[in-house]
Amino acid sequence: MDDLHELTAVRLRDLLRTGELAPAEVADHFLARIERANPDLGAFVAVTPREARERAAALERDGAGRHATLWGLPSGDKDLWARAGVPTGFGSRAFAGADAVVPPASDEIVEVLDAAGVVSLGRTTAPELGFPAYTEPLAGPVARNPWDTSLGAGGSSGGAAVAVAAGLLPFAPGSDGGGSVRIPAAACGVVGLKPSRGLVPAGSGQESLGGLVVNGPLARTTADTALLLEGMLTWGPDGRVAHPLTLRAPSARAGEYLAAATRGEVGGSGGEDVRGRFRVGVTTDSAWDDFYEITTSPEARTALDAGVGVLVGLGHDVEETALEAAPEYGPAFRTLWMAGASAVPIDDPAVLDRLEPLTRWLIGRGREVPAREVSEALRTLTAYERRLLAQVARYDVVVTPALAMTPRPVGWFDPQDPERNFAQQCQYTPWTSMLNVAGLPAITVPTHRTDEGLPMGVQLVGSPGRERTLLAVAAQLEDRLHWADRHPPVW
Repeated sequence: MDDLHELTAVRLRDLLRTGELAPAEVADHFLARIERANPDLGAFVAVTPREARERAAALERDGAGRHATLWGLPSGDKDLWARAGVPTGFGSRAFAGADAVVPPASDEIVEVLDAAGVVSLGRTTAPELGFPAYTEPLAGPVARNPWDTSLGAGGSSGGAAVAVAAGLLPFAPGSDGGGSVRIPAAACGVVGLKPSRGLVPAGSGQESLGGLVVNGPLARTTADTALLLEGMLTWGPDGRVAHPLTLRAPSARAGEYLAAATRGEVGGSGGEDVRGRFRVGVTTDSAWDDFYEITTSPEARTALDAGVGVLVGLGHDVEETALEAAPEYGPAFRTLWMAGASAVPIDDPAVLDRLEPLTRWLIGRGREVPAREVSEALRTLTAYERRLLAQVARYDVVVTPALAMTPRPVGWFDPQDPERNFAQQCQYTPWTSMLNVAGLPAITVPTHRTDEGLPMGVQLVGSPGRERTLLAVAAQLEDRLHWADRHPPVW
């Protein structure tokens, strides 16, 4: 087939399972698309065709694994994750070329995806050490927006979003510590899901300071997003997610996330009511409102109105809501973000000098923060988390804009002034980091195209463990808006 990239991941999975397609055939198709388009897009920092073909051949020999969740489906490793024997650059000049890290073992998320049956085609581009909300590392390449390559793709899972939007991968995993799945998904017009803290054992949130960072899927359709989510989970013998840690979130049985995304309603045994209509709150309030000047652009407002209009038309109980003011949030989050950066294992002054100005600033400021201040910031953000959970719990879903502005031009974020750069990031994406702080699930979906043809969308937020509700509502929006039918010019 010459048009495999036109198929959804769910359809590809079905054809692989029946033997109508072979993993090697699928891998070769997507490798050819990457070879042709990646030089202009920067979705991949490195492509590994030899390893991909060896992996595909091994899967074909192992017929017993054909019913693994993601058997034979192509994917990519974010350039912040270790894959045994494959050089990892972390988006940084400090680890470029001969200084790249060649890990002896893979990260847990890579092992989980391998166990689910994926074929990794290479490493998707990430910004330096994953800190920025844009993917323009000086180490290269720049992840460019497929809808307009003069624009950025968002970050930090920017390469993953570009690969999915341009049809170089059917889906891609990412990580999200302040919006790093949802931001690039919104900028590139695909679906991006940040799971509840604790749902995905390989990246539960416990590994990062403040529990900010979790792993999540990006895909062109809601169902494909749910499929990849199920492949990122570890399933126990009872058919539920197996959690090796004490922290856990309510979880469905195997197949119920995909079912919710396919039917557009919630059912089964995951603790959510069986229904397809929900109580929805709508807000443009942000936790950053009292720290930076936050403005919702006309394009963001139009995208919000478009999504809300569909929900009203579907018969949901929709109302405007307001989030409580949080003047303490900005200082506390900045302290926590910098404190997290301080733990980057680089102490050699010569290596630190090779880092970008923003990264050096975050690490330097973080290493100056007293332990007491970090402790106070954590306590402040924990109190904020409890208040936000109570506000969100009044609704099945809370809707915000996905981004405050249209996708930003490459080079728009200040490369020299870190303070201004940090402010620009918060103003571009003011509704994402607060959900990492609270550990809440959230999904961004496209709802609008600007006059210039750029994607804009909304963010759906739920209570802990309510991924199935978010997937159901996203599926209802997709059924009306048909976003997966639209492709960027590079398609």
